[in-house]
Amino acid sequence: MNLRINPRRTVATLTAAAAVVTGVVLTGGAASSTPGVDHPAETPTDHTGQAYPVESSYTMKWTREDVQRIMSQHNDPTAGPGENSLSDQVSMPDIPSDFPAMKDENGDPVWVWDTWPMTDEHGNQYSYKGWDVIFSLTADSKAGYTFDDRHVNARIGYWFRKKNRADDQWIYGGNVFGDRTPAHKAEWSGSTRIYPDGTIKLFYTDLDFADRNKPKAVIAMSEGRINADQDGVSFHGLDETTPLLEPDGVRYQNVEQNAYFNFRDPFTFEDPAQPGKTFMVFEGNTAGQKGDYQCQQSDLGDSGETPEDVTARGANHQMANIGLAVAENDDLTEWRYLDPILSANCVNDQTERPQFVIEKVNGEWQYYLYTISHAFTYAAGLRGPDGVYGFVGDGIRSDFKPLNGSGLALGNPSNLNYSPTDDRKNTRQYQSYSHYVMPDGLVESFIDNVDGRRGGTLAPTVRIDVEGTTSVVDRNVGDDGLLPYGFIPTNRSAGGPEVTTP
Repeated sequence: MNLRINPRRTVATLTAAAAVVTGVVLTGGAASSTPGVDHPAETPTDHTGQAYPVESSYTMKWTREDVQRIMSQHNDPTAGPGENSLSDQVSMPDIPSDFPAMKDENGDPVWVWDTWPMTDEHGNQYSYKGWDVIFSLTADSKAGYTFDDRHVNARIGYWFRKKNRADDQWIYGGNVFGDRTPAHKAEWSGSTRIYPDGTIKLFYTDLDFADRNKPKAVIAMSEGRINADQDGVSFHGLDETTPLLEPDGVRYQNVEQNAYFNFRDPFTFEDPAQPGKTFMVFEGNTAGQKGDYQCQQSDLGDSGETPEDVTARGANHQMANIGLAVAENDDLTEWRYLDPILSANCVNDQTERPQFVIEKVNGEWQYYLYTISHAFTYAAGLRGPDGVYGFVGDGIRSDFKPLNGSGLALGNPSNLNYSPTDDRKNTRQYQSYSHYVMPDGLVESFIDNVDGRRGGTLAPTVRIDVEGTTSVVDRNVGDDGLLPYGFIPTNRSAGGPEVTTP
């Protein structure tokens, strides 16, 4: 099947959703006894969307008040045990428990999680000589370690299939770096840039677990070339790794400050307002010794709490940010840190796989910043599902407006009225993760746990319709909103004419 998604906007649905959001913001949410929410905000933090100079020190704060709106606007407090309490506007459809596995040439399952396509500097997704290509964190399902131990054994693998054939199986090409990564290291996710001459620059996170108590994280790059013929795709020249960035302990927390620091997931892009300049966003944590930070009123917004109380509850251990760096040369081998563009101090500890989707709206560039986060990484007193969180502003560095008031754009079916460990939870609360937002609002991810069945395979793709600061999960595509498993279409071609398969 050749599946094409036509660009459109569900304007009526989006307008209705916006009215709901506006109504709650203006009138205030009713007081809730839901676990994790003490004082739903009555007035919104005044995020303006205003852009600031990229070299400035301005950092948008994703506040506790913002996140409280998940419960006051998108949670049904009457949802019973096992039910999904999230609104349809932000809830991912249920993934069937009989999902297929991705396999190698011998028919053995390959565990797959964080996945991304080949892109150019503007986020367009490329096929090469008629082959679609994706990159995934992979692990050997037969190696003897558990599914949850796969992270320290991760290798970046690649898959290919003929262009935009949604029903074709992805063909496993193996590890992009072969066997050159030593056993005490892991390769974590990033992004892959393709150039007109077939050059590939693979940005990723180089993890060293020689000391499990003090893992070392380095954002790195390897350069090589892609090749394709009638039999498939291969890569050559990815023989060396160039270290690019290590956490400095000044802007971005390092392992000496916190053994559980987050520093990973490089995504590179060009700003259309600054042609020729290449930027990188990545996941980080606010620098400083773990637990030293004192929560500020600006971290809370109008949450109905005091900084002292929030700090005393341990929220100062959640210190996520989205970092920014700028390339200092055309080879993209030298980078300079800039201040974070978003902080979630006292709100959340992980803002994984950040990325920009930059679109022209009514003649003006709009910068949509997406990240993913977990239910379990929220600070004390806050609740939210595993899923995609989005923000929009007028530039790379902006006072970003959270989508739907809270930032939540796509969440796993969850019951936020109960603790994630409560027997009354929704059994699909961890059904998918590591989402990546593609052109036209398509979102791919991997299956983690559906009804107790572990995944490690690509999930059905879904779509979110976005207009301004409002997003809606589109249930008019595919099977009640679920597109094919691993549907990662391309919108650009490289390498010349398509090769003909036998």
